[in-house]
Amino acid sequence: MRALAAALAAAALALAGCGGSDTGAAPQQAQPRTLTVFAAASLTEAFTALEKQFESTHAGVDVKLNFAGSSALAQQITNGAAADVFASADEGNMEKVQAQQASPASVFATNKLVIVTPPGNPAKVSGLADLARGGVTVVLCAPQVPCGSAAQKVERAAGVDVKPASEEQDVKAVLTKVRAGEADAGLVYVSDAEAAGADVTAVRFPEADKAVNKYPITVLTDAPQAALAQEFVDLVLGAQGKAALAQAGFGAA
Repeated sequence: MRALAAALAAAALALAGCGGSDTGAAPQQAQPRTLTVFAAASLTEAFTALEKQFESTHAGVDVKLNFAGSSALAQQITNGAAADVFASADEGNMEKVQAQQASPASVFATNKLVIVTPPGNPAKVSGLADLARGGVTVVLCAPQVPCGSAAQKVERAAGVDVKPASEEQDVKAVLTKVRAGEADAGLVYVSDAEAAGADVTAVRFPEADKAVNKYPITVLTDAPQAALAQEFVDLVLGAQGKAALAQAGFGAA
C-alpha cells in the first residue's frame, strides 16, 4: 500500500509539473480602450485615414472621431465634454480651450478658402465679386466658425459684401448644399473641394491668401487616455500625418 501511495504521489507531481510548463495557453487579449478625438469638420477625410493607421498599430484601441465646427467643439470641451484630443481649424477656438485647460498646442497644417459651385459652374462664377452679384445664391459658414471668419477676411480684402442665403455651422454643411444644387456657390476649404472631386467645380481666387487658417492640435488636460492621446498627436505631427494631410489638400504647417 505504501508503495502504491508513493507511486500515485509521484504521478501527481509529474502532472503538476507538466501543467506548469504548458506553452500552449492562449495569449492575453489587449485591454479595450477608447481614444476620443474632437476634430474640425474639414479634417474628416484626413483624420479618418489616420484613425485606421492608428488602430492598426494599437490592438484593442477604438478611435472615436467627433467632427463638427471648431467653435461647437470648443464649446463642448469647455462645458465639460470628455475628450482626449482637440484639433481645431483655427487658433482662436483653440485659445478658448487653452484658457480653461492650459494645454500646449502644435500647429500641424494650414488651409485656405476656395469657391465651389455645382459641376460645370452654371452661374459662371469667376471670383469673389460674382458672389455679390444679383441672382447668385451663396452659402457661407457662420461668422463664429473658422471658415466663416475666413470668409469675412477675404470679403474685406476684395472689397466685396456677400449676402448669403444661409450661414452654416460647419464647412461640410456648406459643401453639402452646393453639391445638392441648393446654392450657386459657397466658400469652403481647398481640402473640402478636393474631397468632393467631380461633384463640384472649384474656383480659386487671389484673396484666399489673405486668410490662411492654421490648424493646432493638443492633448487635453483631463484626457482619460493621455498616453494614447499623445501618441495620436505624434502621428498627426509625424511623417504619416503630414502625408495624409497633404493628400487631403492641406498645406504644410
